[in-house]
Amino acid sequence: MKIKPYIEKLEDSQEYKDFKTKYPDSFLIAGFFVLDLDTGSNIHQVDFYVPSKEKIAAFTLDEGVKMQLLDMFSKDGKVPEKLDIDTNIDLDALEGILTDEMRNRGISEEIRKIIAVVQNVDGKKIWNLNCVLTGMEILKSHVDDSSQTVLKLEKNSIMDIMKHLPKNMVQQPETDEGKEDQLEKLEKLEEEIEKQKEKIKGKIKKKGRSK
Repeated sequence: MKIKPYIEKLEDSQEYKDFKTKYPDSFLIAGFFVLDLDTGSNIHQVDFYVPSKEKIAAFTLDEGVKMQLLDMFSKDGKVPEKLDIDTNIDLDALEGILTDEMRNRGISEEIRKIIAVVQNVDGKKIWNLNCVLTGMEILKSHVDDSSQTVLKLEKNSIMDIMKHLPKNMVQQPETDEGKEDQLEKLEKLEEEIEKQKEKIKGKIKKKGRSK
């Protein structure tokens, strides 16, 4: 499914109508989605920029419509680019696009979870994807919505990422108990990724989009 039906669902809600009445200058800037391929427990969110408040209005569309006003991650004063609701890539197609590119590069792991942010970057609609893989690894990718081309694909070991986490989340020895503990920490890392959505979206502007 594309993001347009989610926007249409939002626009039909009373929460959105009240929001637009209060903030008529607001406009769509991003879609944020968590696709849990193991459990099917997904999150669908769309973000609007409110110029008069210099804040982000985040609408979650699961179990009704809920809105939160969030501070901008970037403090450079740059206004986010407007995003139109028409995308070429379906949410359901992201797994296949990534898997094909992974196989072309000799990556055999399977995708467990996709954290996807779609937004305009320098006038180009880009999907910024952070994926949790089997095998204790994280995959980061940028995909061009227009051409459905993978612009960047980078795989990191969970152990490498843990080196940058707080001390209470450092790696354990390679024993069975240690591995179980690492799996628990992987779940904590997934939660941290979700909590840091604004950082993920901010970083895409600083990254190159070449393979």
